[in-house]
Amino acid sequence: MKVKLIIATIKPFKLEEVREALTGIGVRGMMVTEIKGFGSQSGHTEIYRGAEYAVNFVPKIKLELVVSSGMAEQVVETIKATAQTGKIGDGKIFVLDVAQAVRVRTGETDADAL
Repeated sequence: MKVKLIIATIKPFKLEEVREALTGIGVRGMMVTEIKGFGSQSGHTEIYRGAEYAVNFVPKIKLELVVSSGMAEQVVETIKATAQTGKIGDGKIFVLDVAQAVRVRTGETDADAL
């Protein structure tokens, strides 16, 4: 059975809601990283001590999940539905094929390693 890597960037305040939704559909693990980036937003300006300055990178959360191929579409739909605010900067989702997965503790591979 093939496995997929799903990488999603979402707004930080959506993390707990997305995590709960993914757990609810049977996702058993994910990696979460605090990142900064920009897309269509291209950053924004802020005032600090009376001076305006450009903020070129916006805080985001990066989720990385490895799931069976059969579950990938449901995971994408769940993230999309849960993370969406309808405003610019809601994020992106990428789905990649995984060539190999290994559980370090047991040596299990691919879907068994999940």
